[in-house]
Amino acid sequence: MIIGVSYDLLRWEEKDIITEAKKSGFKAIPIFTKDFYSAIGVGENYSELEADVIIQRNTSHARALTTSLIFEGWNYNVVNDATSLFKCGNKLYTLSLLAKHNIKTPRTIVTFSCLLYTSDAALGDVYKRQDEDILYSFLEYQEYTTSQFRQIYLVQEFVKKPNRDIRIFVMGDEAPVGIYRVNERNWKTNTALGARALPLKIDDELRDLALKVRDIMGGFFLGIDIFEDPERGYLVNEVNGVPEYKNTVRVNNFNVSSYLLNKLREWIKK
Repeated sequence: MIIGVSYDLLRWEEKDIITEAKKSGFKAIPIFTKDFYSAIGVGENYSELEADVIIQRNTSHARALTTSLIFEGWNYNVVNDATSLFKCGNKLYTLSLLAKHNIKTPRTIVTFSCLLYTSDAALGDVYKRQDEDILYSFLEYQEYTTSQFRQIYLVQEFVKKPNRDIRIFVMGDEAPVGIYRVNERNWKTNTALGARALPLKIDDELRDLALKVRDIMGGFFLGIDIFEDPERGYLVNEVNGVPEYKNTVRVNNFNVSSYLLNKLREWIKK
């Protein structure tokens, strides 16, 4: 099997995918998208690339979405595809789809409250209300950004989670591994902001929830972020279409890249 790896920044995950592909006897072809160009509608394509599947690993949401669209237009299998990336990349779209299918999420309104997002999740900015000066500074800043969503604000409740959240991974039709992201000193549970990764024991309820979210959002390889609410149980907060997993591998001793490649091989053979 020939694997293309579409990337703009060679992180640990991309290197590991290429290494594990070679160990498994696959041919791995890096596709550096900052040097990438395409011609549409004039009969040209990336014909020198022979790939059974292209794994989308761009850190830039816009670049990931665009290159997935291009590769799909050239009839390549792409993981994840552009449609699922678009759903994951827009938080309003994500929450609307989940609500439509009765998946519990944090309460979210388009007005003033505790947590503030722009609807474009790719911006990645989350603010907890501490005082109005911080909030209004952010609102003023947004007026000068170029995002098409700059005047659409999603205000989300602060969920009283137990100093942690959950990241669970879906690969194909399975949800084999996940982590707790724990932070006792800060409400933000992103590992890049100081949270610790701990192994997650996946129960049936959590596994079923992750697979339901996959069915709703589409995609083949997803990282699903879930809160534990003391009264409402599991709340799905975000779905990531190009998830990082270095810490998951480290604390679980679970080879995510190898598992992903094996699931892709099963999928391609069908």
